[in-house]
Amino acid sequence: MEGKMQVSYKMLCEDDFYQQVDLQEILSNEKVLKTIKSEFAKGMRNISLVCNDTAKIELMSEKDVYTLEVDKRDFADLIELAEEDARTHKRIKKGCNGIELVDFVTL
Repeated sequence: MEGKMQVSYKMLCEDDFYQQVDLQEILSNEKVLKTIKSEFAKGMRNISLVCNDTAKIELMSEKDVYTLEVDKRDFADLIELAEEDARTHKRIKKGCNGIELVDFVTL
């Protein structure tokens, strides 16, 4: 198994935010409904919004994605290598000590 892989990861912090909200719930909010109507149906009357889908909106902390190159033979150690890369580049700070693998691609 010769070759390289490009590994993408992001840092995990204690104060990260993640929440899923149903689109139905968002559209039932009076302020949101009023804003949508004023933006897309300006001057129109008797307009209703209908949502037939059970779509979910994800709210999460925005994160930087970092990359590193490793040998294909190191596949089993990707997490450790990503952690080592984070330590080397001083990305591990107070409250941010974990990593999440986002993607890996063979080159």
